[in-house]
Amino acid sequence: MHGCYHNGVPEIDKTSFAPNVRTVFLDRDGVINEKMPEGQWVQRIADFYVLPGVPEAISRLNRAGIRVIVVTNQRGVALGLFTVADVIAIQSEFQTVLQSHGAHVDGFYFCPHDRDACNCRKPLPGLFEQASKEFPEISAHTSVMIGDSLGDIEFGHRLGMRTIFIEGDPGRQKPGAEQARTLADSRATSLPEAVGILLASR
Repeated sequence: MHGCYHNGVPEIDKTSFAPNVRTVFLDRDGVINEKMPEGQWVQRIADFYVLPGVPEAISRLNRAGIRVIVVTNQRGVALGLFTVADVIAIQSEFQTVLQSHGAHVDGFYFCPHDRDACNCRKPLPGLFEQASKEFPEISAHTSVMIGDSLGDIEFGHRLGMRTIFIEGDPGRQKPGAEQARTLADSRATSLPEAVGILLASR
């Protein structure tokens, strides 16, 4: 493979989600696992702390027959802070955690590049295109993007997906969080809450 690598409830308009959702795209840091303070990175398995309720939330998606794809920018590879192998090791460890809860992720895709160096750094569409090559049945119109940054929400919005913004820890939000909150179709405080919103709409 070339370029990138595979491997308190706010009011919500539940009608904003089509009942035919088939794929959910998830950001990683801040959605699946605890986000490091801005300017710091999850570099290795020892830094990776799965957020409460995440395995159970993914299991709910699995049981509902919804494909789960993780798409994440990992610019730290380009900066020399960690390696592709480190990212893949974290993905493998997370899959093991999920399996212990009867859950799984169908595909992992990440961008290891620096800014303005590729077509796969969110909000650009490259990671979606990679997933679509492996899963040709994926359609943006039957997909939802769940993320905690403006880049995540723009990624989904540009492709025509519905989007859910994860509020997360206010002290660790990236710049642009307020814009992301406004742009997103819905908002949630965590992945379990977002999954509840999505499944309720079905």
